[in-house]
Parts: sequence; C-alpha cells; structure tokens
Amino acid sequence: MTAVDTDIERRWELIRSKGPYGLLAVATLLSVATAELTPGAAERIAVAGLVAAGFALQLWWVRASRTRPGPSTAGAVYYTVRWALGFALTWLNPFFAFYAVTGYFDSDELLRGRRLPWIGPFACSIAVSGAQAGGLPFKESVQWVVFGALVVVNNVILTVVGHLTSQQEERSRARAETIAELERTNTALQQALDENAALHAQLLVQAREAGVADERRRLAAEIHDTIAQGLTGIIAQLQVVANAPDLPTARTHLDRASALARHSLGEARRSVHNLAPVALENDGLPEALKSTVAEWAERTGVRAGFTVTGTTEQLHDELSATLLRIAQEALSNTSRHARATRVGVTLSFLGDEVILDIRDDGRGFDPLALPERSHAGGFGLAGMRARAERMAGSLTVESEPGHGTAVSARVPLVRHDQ
Repeated sequence: MTAVDTDIERRWELIRSKGPYGLLAVATLLSVATAELTPGAAERIAVAGLVAAGFALQLWWVRASRTRPGPSTAGAVYYTVRWALGFALTWLNPFFAFYAVTGYFDSDELLRGRRLPWIGPFACSIAVSGAQAGGLPFKESVQWVVFGALVVVNNVILTVVGHLTSQQEERSRARAETIAELERTNTALQQALDENAALHAQLLVQAREAGVADERRRLAAEIHDTIAQGLTGIIAQLQVVANAPDLPTARTHLDRASALARHSLGEARRSVHNLAPVALENDGLPEALKSTVAEWAERTGVRAGFTVTGTTEQLHDELSATLLRIAQEALSNTSRHARATRVGVTLSFLGDEVILDIRDDGRGFDPLALPERSHAGGFGLAGMRARAERMAGSLTVESEPGHGTAVSARVPLVRHDQ
C-alpha cells in the first residue's frame, strides 16, 4: 500500500469513528433550533432519550471495534441499531436525517460479506428520502409520490457512486500490485547488478591472471629463443676451444663466444625492458615507437622507418604499453625469422581507434601453416593477438612465402584522461 493510500485509509477511519458523533451533534443542534417541528413534550423527551442512546451506542462501538475489526455480527448489530435510532429521530424531526446519513459511510465495512449488503444503504435512503419529502409521517398523498421518486434517485446515486468507488478501489489495488511488482523487479535488478559487479571483479582478476600467464609464456619463449640459444652457442664455442690444436683457432672461437655472450646479455636486458615499458615513462607512444624502431634498426642493421598519421592523441597508459609491446614483439620476430631488408612501422590515429602496422619485405610465411603453440617457443603472433584482444581490439596477419609480412593491430582509442 502506498503512502497516499495509507493516508486516505486513515482519513476514512477518522470519518467512521468520529463522523457519527459530529453528525448527531449537528442534527441535535438543528432540532433544537427547529423545536416547533416536535411540539409535544413526549416527543421532545423521546428525542432527548434517543440522542443519548445514539451517543452511548457510539461510545460502546468505539471500544468494541478495537477487538472486532472488520465485518462481524457485532458490527451488523451496531449498524442496525444505529439505523433504527436514526430512522426514529428522523420521524420525530426531519433534520436528524443528517445522522441517518452515517449509514452510507461504513456499510461496506460493517456489512461486507452479508447476504444482502445493499440493504443497509437502501434502509438509510428511506429515512433520508422521507426527510427530503417533508418529514415523516406524510400528511399529503403527493408526498408519497415525491418520496418514491426520491428513493429511486437516492439509490441510483448510491449505485453510481458505489460503482465509481469500486472502480477506484480496483485501480488502487492494481496500482499497489504494480508498485509491488516494480519493487520486486528493482530488488531483482539490484541483485543482478550486485552479481554483475562481483562477476566483473572476478573477470578482472582472471584477466589479470591470464595476462600474467601470457607474459610468463612470452618470456619463456623469448628466453628460449635468445638467451638459451646464445648460451648453447657459447658452450659449443668453449668446447671447440678446449680441443683447439693451436692458439689462433682457440682465439677465434673465444672471440665468437664473447660475441655470443654480449648478444645474449643484450637480449636479456631487452627482455627485462619489455616487462615494464621504460620508453613510455617520459615520452608518448609515437616518440617511444620512433625510438624503438631506430634502436632496432641500429642493432639489426635492417633499414626501418616509422610514420605517424592522423591527429596525435595522448593515449591511456595501458593502451600505449600494449601497442609498444606488440611493436617490439613484431620487430623481434622480424629480426629472428624474416630476413628482411626493409621494415616500415606506421601508427594511425583514426578518430575512435588506433591502428599499428608493421610491414617487412622478408621471406614471409603461410599463416595457415603455423605450428601449434608449444612449450618450446613460437608464441609471438599468439601473444600479440592476446594483447590486442585484452584491449578489446584485434590483430590481423597478412603474409605469403616470398612476399613479406604485414601485422596490423587495431584497438579502440582510449585517451589518457579516461
């Protein structure tokens, strides 16, 4: 039940409990002012006695109704006795019809569930119509005609008002049911939102764990393909030195072992650098990519260029780190496998997305013939694709044996302040 419905019900309860007192008092005052309508002393004494009985009846019912709420036999008796008092008083003085009207207010509550619930309001209309027709008993025959017409009119009005009241109550019940259903829906929606929040937090944890696992696999493959192979080469050169027949041969292999050691150290430093993109600490992504491409070209001796297209935006840190690492991974793959003579890196700002393209003129490969991921390495493309997808983006690879390779990472543009 809404607050409005509660307030209306409280007012109706006040009318039912206090209304009979007020109407009986008003009717009594009017009867005193029109004492000529009850000229006999016996009639006046009867009026006084009936008024006192009416007040006493109301006092009794106020106490009794506290223990008998709703329809009951006691309520029906109270209603009948009160109607009888009202009818008798109206017979003695027509202004007591004000008191008889109280039967209209609480018939639904006191007579609900009875065999003939309409009998109460109809009986009240008899007393009211008699007063309207000039007061009981009638002295002229025309009063009976007027009385009959008034009974019909009063009951038609009662029927119409009762019908409208029933419709209003039905609407109120429907509104209350709708509100209750909305409250249940809101509760269910709040529960769903809470579950969604918990699931979102869980997914974030899982994504973070998946990112850590991917990074570990990438580093494992990186170490296997660079540092481990370098150390293997150093061991092989040292074994040759141990069996060298002369000093020049031994020195040659020692030089080779030293070069492999320096190269492996550089690879180790690069791998550590990839864990945290230091290049982004003081520079934006375009500057970091330009520096990375230049350093890679100097280290590998491969001709490489970097280009920026579109209006440069300050990207979110995580997005910048993801694109930088994809570029580093792609360049690393190029230096190890492509045998390229030229590499081009392009960063494109296209309004609501960012595209990173890395193209080389190397020997290429068949993307459909790539081996399955294994614990021994070869995680480059899968790792780059996983990075792009974690940013709600995608990574495509176009390559053909003998015609180079093109790697394109496309991600939504998320600005630094978002």
